[in-house]
Amino acid sequence: MRTILTVALLGALAIPAFAKPASPDPNALIDEPLMRDIAKWLDTEIVRLSIKTQNERYGSLSQNEIDNLDQQWRKERKLEDKPLIAATLSNPLSTYLSRMQGQSAGLFVEIFVMDKNGLNVGQSSITSDFWQGDEAKHKNTFPKGPDAVFIDEPEWDDTLKIWRAQVNRTVSDKDGNTPIGAVTVEVNLTELKRRKDAAGS
Repeated sequence: MRTILTVALLGALAIPAFAKPASPDPNALIDEPLMRDIAKWLDTEIVRLSIKTQNERYGSLSQNEIDNLDQQWRKERKLEDKPLIAATLSNPLSTYLSRMQGQSAGLFVEIFVMDKNGLNVGQSSITSDFWQGDEAKHKNTFPKGPDAVFIDEPEWDDTLKIWRAQVNRTVSDKDGNTPIGAVTVEVNLTELKRRKDAAGS
């Protein structure tokens, strides 16, 4: 009897507590209505003015200056005194992006806006670094023109147990023709699929 119970117990332990579902196709889920929704709340003065102000403040930085700012951000993450991080997270744009994330009711996991240099202007939560200019989210948007959109590969979030993907696009001036920065909206693909399944689409 003990042998049978031991085998049964080992078999139960071998079953994972949570089986990771197959990766959804972000290009099938992230459709025009969602992109229009993102574009709508991006098309605001608080977004444009915040990017323009930072573009004017920093101008065209050298790579060394960008690296110094990024290193400062990374160091501040481990310190109690966080002047650069605090100034960014408490600015009006970050407050606005946090509100947009909250209003999505779990659809948006993270939102951050970048300037022409790829430096964060505002964000809904703290990021690991301050400079995104060396990453595909900025390389495949701002330098590519006002209509550039880049949807990155989905990633499994083992903490939240969800699939997520970054929707990245250029942010333009009010005329729609002049790129001023870029935005990354991290979408909860698991929640998006649930909503579409519930709606029968």
